[in-house]
Amino acid sequence: MNAFRALAGVSVAGLCALVAAGCGGDDVPSDAVAKVGNTVITQEQFDRWYENAAKSQAQAGGPAIVPDAPTFTKCVAQLKSQAPKGADVPKDSALEKQCEDNYDQLKQQVMQFLIQSQWVQQEAEEQGVAVKDAEVRRLFDDQKKQAFPKEAAYKQFLASSGATEEDIIFRVKLDALQGKLAEKVQKDQAEITDEDLEEYYDKNKERFTQPEQRDLNIVLTKTKAKADQAKRELEDGASFKAVSERYSTDQASKAQGGKLPGVTRGRQDKAFDDAVFDAKTDELVGPVKTQFGWYVFEVTNVTAANEQSFDDAKETIRGVLKQENESKALQDFIEDFRESYKDITACRSEFVVPECANAPEAETETGPASGGAPGAQQAPPQGAAPQGAPPQGAAPQGAAPQGAAPQGAAPQSTPPPAP
Repeated sequence: MNAFRALAGVSVAGLCALVAAGCGGDDVPSDAVAKVGNTVITQEQFDRWYENAAKSQAQAGGPAIVPDAPTFTKCVAQLKSQAPKGADVPKDSALEKQCEDNYDQLKQQVMQFLIQSQWVQQEAEEQGVAVKDAEVRRLFDDQKKQAFPKEAAYKQFLASSGATEEDIIFRVKLDALQGKLAEKVQKDQAEITDEDLEEYYDKNKERFTQPEQRDLNIVLTKTKAKADQAKRELEDGASFKAVSERYSTDQASKAQGGKLPGVTRGRQDKAFDDAVFDAKTDELVGPVKTQFGWYVFEVTNVTAANEQSFDDAKETIRGVLKQENESKALQDFIEDFRESYKDITACRSEFVVPECANAPEAETETGPASGGAPGAQQAPPQGAAPQGAPPQGAAPQGAAPQGAAPQGAAPQSTPPPAP
């Protein structure tokens, strides 16, 4: 994950700690927007991240406007001033609605980030997972070099985004914590036994069996008369390449001089399939009528069926089972993580998002905010720089807020990834 590509990324990946019971919005102090366990996310922190997210949206091509809720007076005035000369200016009510929609979108992204970043930090502490400062610095330097080949572009980015280097380093650290949590979950899996390997092999023997294959020379024609003519020429000594070029309607084999290699039973039209696997090597057969036309062919080579032994397949199976077990363990962990931490997350009523215990029941799961599973790349919020290689000066993905938040609270700047 390149922290320089999503300075406005506003969420953290979902992980799991079996934390205790839930709480509601009444538990949130008046000067805060949310509370995760005993850690308060302050209004000041929200405002800081919100402003940076809005600026990052502008860097990615969105409006260079920070919607000023609840009146949106400045936002409406700014939208009016940006209207092209001579164009009809929308009514204030329409512009206010535009500002409100943008505010709601940014507010949700920032809240998800602030909450989920808390989830990751608290879970990392619970599990004894940490990242050394030297490792974070190395990751930061690598990502900075990739995103900003020139120092001037990096400084310009900081100036325009309102972020600081400490913000970005925080985001890099958060990404690294997610990765280490994912590694820990996947590493702590039960050992795969020989019995497990044998059971998989017995249940999936077809995966370790190579069926008989036949290589053919073919000519496919639309009519029997053309097929008879092609067969006569072949019997007179003409090559399949020449006859295929002259008569065949099958472009793929025609381009290969009439060759159709690696045919296995059950993959062709039934009449053709039966004829192919009844034929002897180097025997000219046809015409055979099928739904595609008339075939004249010969079998040039037969590769007998081959079954891979259990001993030969064992290490391949071990790798498959290891990957399946790790994937399931991580998915189960993420689901437990989100449910457990949601239970101890309370939000002020006007800042409620799906991650809050006091959020209304949703008909469908929203899924993890940008960042997805631990260790997975996070999706930047709308308006953030794209996930591909960032243009010179683009917002670093994962860039964090300016300065760390007090006592474990989410930092006050652009948002990081979430479990």
